[in-house]
Amino acid sequence: MQRILTAFYTKPLVVYLVMALILISAAAGPAEAMLVPAPAGAHAAPPAGDLGGSRAADLAAVQKALESAELRQRLLDYGLTPEETEARIASLSDEQLHRLSTNLDSVQAGGDAIGALLTLVVIAALVVLIIYILEGRIEIRKK
Repeated sequence: MQRILTAFYTKPLVVYLVMALILISAAAGPAEAMLVPAPAGAHAAPPAGDLGGSRAADLAAVQKALESAELRQRLLDYGLTPEETEARIASLSDEQLHRLSTNLDSVQAGGDAIGALLTLVVIAALVVLIIYILEGRIEIRKK
């Protein structure tokens, strides 16, 4: 076992495996899930105008999102008063209101800095790992 740990290929192999693991985990996409469709004939087809939710439920979801102080301030910055906002929401069709209420979860108030911070931490860890593996023997030669 000691001979394998001191072999010339051990450190490059470890570096390769660590890099491969990091690259594979970084390239993995987000997990997705969906409902399994029911067997044919298990239920009646919904009416053509039904979009999967009622107007009242969609309106409640939009109203809940509008309670956010940040969103209200942003709308005021765009020149929309709360009364104008309410009037515009009331004038939306059922389809538009449903689309708005289903897309509210994907809207973010600010940017996502966690990804950038995580990337910097991984890069720093890689640099430290490479320096540790090379035992501080980094040489820069001018040709």
